[in-house]
Amino acid sequence: MAPSSEPNNEQTGLQKLHEVLDSGALQQVARMLNALRPAEIAHLLEGLPLEEREIVWGLVADDCEGEILVELGDEVFADLVSKMNKEELLAAAEGMDTDDLADLIQDLPRAVTWELINSLDKQRRERLESVLYYPEDTAGGLMNTDTLTVRAEVTLDVVLRYLRRRKDKIPPQTDSLIVVNRDDKYLGVLSLTNLLTHEPSDTVAEVMSLDLKPIPASWPARKVANRFEQHDLVSAPVVNDEGKLVGRITIDDVVDVIREEGEHQFMGQAGLSEDADMFAPVVVSARRRALWLGVNLMTAFLASWVIGLFQYTIEQIVALAVLMPIVASMGGVAGTQTLTLAIRGLALGQLTDKNARWLMMKEISVSLLNSLIWAVVVGVVAGLWFDSVSIALLIAAALTINLLFAALTGATLPLMLDRLGIDPALAGGVLLTTVTDVVGFLAFLGLATLFLL
Repeated sequence: MAPSSEPNNEQTGLQKLHEVLDSGALQQVARMLNALRPAEIAHLLEGLPLEEREIVWGLVADDCEGEILVELGDEVFADLVSKMNKEELLAAAEGMDTDDLADLIQDLPRAVTWELINSLDKQRRERLESVLYYPEDTAGGLMNTDTLTVRAEVTLDVVLRYLRRRKDKIPPQTDSLIVVNRDDKYLGVLSLTNLLTHEPSDTVAEVMSLDLKPIPASWPARKVANRFEQHDLVSAPVVNDEGKLVGRITIDDVVDVIREEGEHQFMGQAGLSEDADMFAPVVVSARRRALWLGVNLMTAFLASWVIGLFQYTIEQIVALAVLMPIVASMGGVAGTQTLTLAIRGLALGQLTDKNARWLMMKEISVSLLNSLIWAVVVGVVAGLWFDSVSIALLIAAALTINLLFAALTGATLPLMLDRLGIDPALAGGVLLTTVTDVVGFLAFLGLATLFLL
């Protein structure tokens, strides 16, 4: 029961901070604020309206600003950075880890970026450049160059003495040491468990593990997250194309990837970005949402145009206007189920060209079974409602056709969009709804025109 109370305690602390902020006791707010971790402060800032956010940001300790900035979404980050001068930005970057500094520096004004790079010592500049060499959403962009390496020929006693000398400089989430040769090529890992439980006279080569495969620096972040999940990793070495060690990825970076991916899938369904500022100015938010409202309006006009083609049919049989939404709605729900499953498969790397055909056939089979069941239900209800066997058979047939098209579209659309470089999570829902609406109305009204008039 104890772990479940931790989120409540955190929420209570943030609520108290809000209450103190409302009271105007800024000194107390500053004390409470700077007792929080950077990620907690970032979470608090993202939940504040613009005026309060600016006040709270002014109370943050200068040496914490850089760590907080990298935890913020893009829009909140840009808002706060735009209000900081060059000296404040340079001070915020001091003392940051290399991977965090790389994340920060890519979003800073160019003049500040160059001055910041020139202010670094040679070793740190080289480490930063090695991270910046890789795209942000790859293993190389995620990694931290601060690693602990050992040679295979040394004894464990030597390694222990080495760690004691570096006791204040051991990187966080260190669960193992990385074994390399004289050319810095990756050989394996020495876990802390093996280091502590074997004889000091044993060599690293005798007790190191060869099972952990290094992660290529070019791997996409999504693939890195899958590797951590499948192998229950806390950290993993990163190598370049030549097999040389270039850095290390830790679980905290992977958690950020997983969270961002989840937010992207969720927000994308509404046509929004996962980095959208909840308290952005009205004009900014309205402009951003207007695009997808316009796209939706175009698809709605298309569906309305299809209905207009059968205006005479609807005028002759009023029951059709009553039943039309049922066909479109059922197709939309069935298609969304398949679409969500396919997008998830793409995100996890489980859906490929090789098994897409199998998924499509499976989803069509599921849809056929469901359509037969619900076609009977809807047909019976419609037949009794309007006292017409013809209408019952009509809506049953239209519902079956639309559910089958919905399953086919939901299974194939994500792969097609992915090949075209279009994000399925962002565009899939709008396109699917268009297909199910158009096909549903076309099937229902077209069959009515053919057989009832």
